[in-house]
Amino acid sequence: MACSFPDARARRRGGLDRLRRASALAASALAASALAASALVAACGPGEEPPGRSAAAQAVAPDPAPAAAVVAEPLDGGPDGEAEPVAAREALRPGRGDRLASIAMRTFVYAAPERRAAKLGYLRAGALVERAAAPSGDDGCPGGWYAVHPRGFVCVGRGASLELGHEIVAATPAGPRRGEPYPYRYVVSRKPPPHLYVHLPSEAEQRRVEGRSRSQGTPAWSRRDEALLGEPDPLTPFFASRRDLPKPFGAAEKVRFPAHRGRARADSAFGLISTFEWTGRRFGLTTELDLIPIDRTSAVVPTAMRGVEVKTEGTPAFVMHHGVRTLKPDASGELKPDGWAAHRSGWVLTGKTAAGGAYVETDAGVWIPASALRVARLGRDFWGHAARGRKWIDISIELQMLVAYEGTRPVFATLVSTGRGELGDPATTSATVQGTFFIREKHVTATMDGDDLSETSVDLRDVPYVQYFHNSYALHGVYWHDAFGKVRSSGCVNLAPADAAWLFEWTDPAVPEGWHAAFNDNKGGTLVYIHA
Repeated sequence: MACSFPDARARRRGGLDRLRRASALAASALAASALAASALVAACGPGEEPPGRSAAAQAVAPDPAPAAAVVAEPLDGGPDGEAEPVAAREALRPGRGDRLASIAMRTFVYAAPERRAAKLGYLRAGALVERAAAPSGDDGCPGGWYAVHPRGFVCVGRGASLELGHEIVAATPAGPRRGEPYPYRYVVSRKPPPHLYVHLPSEAEQRRVEGRSRSQGTPAWSRRDEALLGEPDPLTPFFASRRDLPKPFGAAEKVRFPAHRGRARADSAFGLISTFEWTGRRFGLTTELDLIPIDRTSAVVPTAMRGVEVKTEGTPAFVMHHGVRTLKPDASGELKPDGWAAHRSGWVLTGKTAAGGAYVETDAGVWIPASALRVARLGRDFWGHAARGRKWIDISIELQMLVAYEGTRPVFATLVSTGRGELGDPATTSATVQGTFFIREKHVTATMDGDDLSETSVDLRDVPYVQYFHNSYALHGVYWHDAFGKVRSSGCVNLAPADAAWLFEWTDPAVPEGWHAAFNDNKGGTLVYIHA
């Protein structure tokens, strides 16, 4: 869908033009490191990715009061000797309360106000970010290039708008809950898969599209799903009006009927921005701005898997059996049963042992049978990262364990699922690639091909906290299995969503608030070392 926008180009003389050229030259060095952000379709590669926006960016702030007149402060002056006012310079920088809306599947942020510049990341449809009051030129962008917070430039046009009441924004009541294990509420299609409605359908439309009659009673599975999804959201004015949902620029719309866009693909899964109660039935809003009936899906059951933060000196380990007792010494020093250590729970071992090594002490003050534990092998610093105190990640395929380090100190550990090919050749099997890599791009969520929900699944939407480190290999959270500690993936490193969220905020490059993705720059991303 293409949209037209008023001509917002602004041409400046003297110092302003020279400031724009200086900005472009200063950032042009980043162009050599520009990353291809087009969708990859190999194992674990992203397809077309869904829209979303930062939940913190929802409230539209009132227009700021007019700034007081500012006396001109000379800089270098233009060719005609004209001095540039301070107000004019400040208008080219974010921070005055002005904002910009993303209306595309991907609204790219460039390092300089030109399309030849490096891409720093992108915004999702519906995102609102702080911008400069005035554009920094219009090179290849009739609507003007606007500086955005905290860095970079966005072109106003098909991908972005200065109109904060744009229909894409109105149709996106919330964005990903970044930092939470599950940034959306997730559902998996039943068979047959749900229809994709273009507005909240009337009962007559539901009967015509689905041949549906009102059922008697509520099945047990439906009551369970209602509990997992939580309370429905109140209808916003946009949805109460039953207006047709718009499609962001770049979104595919292969078929369109009066009330729906056909069915979802078989074996598909969705992240839901919101859910609404309507005609005695519950509907979910997908991140591609379609409405699906919840009773044609199953809600994802959250995993209890959590990694362990290492806050003391010690070695991380995980309980790999069920029914494991913890012990504590009594007054005489004899170990007595004290409680239970949950399956896959993480602990930090102090190094002390008892009963000839049969029991090991944890930093929580309890002892655990050594035979029940999978203990990390602390990594070696082959690159001098530890000596310089830098962050790095060690992943063992044999242990199915990830340990994150700051210098020589482990700070976090968790169980993972790597490729089903185990230690085989990644070129001919679904093994995870081994070697030393650097994280090159990070996405709050992405649509991925290849990491199976079922044997035929190719439509995994809104995969949380995706971090690509080599070709289409990535660290990412999963909501479609709970097999952490065992090989399972098509080659990527699968993490429990809570662990993926922790790592996403810890690694580099950082993703600015309100952005949906960031790409690596000259500084380099966090090192990832994968080995047997």
